[in-house]
Amino acid sequence: MTHAQSTHTARDAATDGTGAPQDGAITVTTDGIPGWLDPVAAAARSVRAKQMSAFLPPKSGAGRQSAVLVLFGEGERGPELLLMERSGTLRSHAGQPSFPGGSLDPEDGDPATTGPLRAALREAEEETGLDPGGVQLFGVLPRLYIPVSGFVVTPVLGWWRVPSPVGVVDPAETARVFTVPVADLTDPANRATAVHPSGHRGPAFLVESALVWGFTAGVIDRIMHYAGWERPWDRAKQVPLDRRA
Repeated sequence: MTHAQSTHTARDAATDGTGAPQDGAITVTTDGIPGWLDPVAAAARSVRAKQMSAFLPPKSGAGRQSAVLVLFGEGERGPELLLMERSGTLRSHAGQPSFPGGSLDPEDGDPATTGPLRAALREAEEETGLDPGGVQLFGVLPRLYIPVSGFVVTPVLGWWRVPSPVGVVDPAETARVFTVPVADLTDPANRATAVHPSGHRGPAFLVESALVWGFTAGVIDRIMHYAGWERPWDRAKQVPLDRRA
């Protein structure tokens, strides 16, 4: 258990050995995480927003404050990542694989400090049935921007210390919940460049019968790069996206 420290941003949240709320507090600590996560935690401490994405939050402060939970666990095939597929009827990012997450609620607290931490855990519980008490938050990435929907997103890193059952809670929001082995994400055979009719190009992963692209794929790509997990892959391999994507 580490000593507590005062916080000014979510990336510097106080630590006490657990990521779950206790007596109104919520914390971030690397204590006890498996060694294979050390490179991810180190990257979270040093990476800057402009190294993560070309799309940064508006300087005006505009945008819908939100957070996603980037949750790593241990599965039958080793390290894995929790993802979900959004319902095809949603107004934003319908049908896309994504991290659990969503907009901050007023009760989540200050968007500049621990609000994104609470929101990431709350949304993950609401969307997947995850027990937040089994999640240890160990890092926070810089806030990024999704221009098409106007979301300002804080990716919150979690270690699934005590796994709990997960699945679709509300079919109107979530089509399915699944995990992807990190080994599949780093396999060059599963990597491609997604090409949108608008001309936008970005990383994509073909895993678990899903095409992971857009914001989610971008975050995964940068985590793997800065954690030193990335393997050379054929960037000329393209996957065309539908105009409705």
